[in-house]
Amino acid sequence: MHDRSDQALVQRVQHGDQQAFALLVAKYQRRIFRLISRFVADPATAEDIAQETFLRAYRAIGQFRGDSQFYTWLYRIAVNTAKRSALSGARSPVFPENSKSPDNGETFSRQEPQSNMDTPEAVMASRELVCAVNSAMEDLPEELRDAIVLREIEGLSYEEISQLLGCPVGTVRSRIFRAREAIARRLRPLLGTRTDERW
Repeated sequence: MHDRSDQALVQRVQHGDQQAFALLVAKYQRRIFRLISRFVADPATAEDIAQETFLRAYRAIGQFRGDSQFYTWLYRIAVNTAKRSALSGARSPVFPENSKSPDNGETFSRQEPQSNMDTPEAVMASRELVCAVNSAMEDLPEELRDAIVLREIEGLSYEEISQLLGCPVGTVRSRIFRAREAIARRLRPLLGTRTDERW
């Protein structure tokens, strides 16, 4: 169910539904932070790398074809991002000789090309994106937050959510729509989306 939910969210992002990416961030940010923390002693550095990972993922998501699970793809980006940071000398993460992805054992080259996403501006943008997602989710009324989490993060159907929350399916749909719109409003300035653009 989670894999299908991820695939649906990725497809929505690829078709211009940018707020769907916020839901992927909300779902995986703690997991990615814990992954980076296994290799990086400093929590602030691990947080920077995790945030940069999501910015890279957002910009590259058009290249994701579904050949592996979304988390596997995100895992690779996290590891490569941290290695780029180590090679740049700006940070000092410590990696084992070979870092393997959790699903297919793929190893990663130690030499990665530098990109303009290693700049302070890129790191700041990624930090702002993650903070905006967190803030938007936290500021939702409880009934909206519960509905959006069950639908987009837990991958439940509208009917299952209706049963869990004890309200009609139409109410569930309305709550999810309102939650998406609230998140979208918070992310428009960061993602460069027009205020009149539909998600």
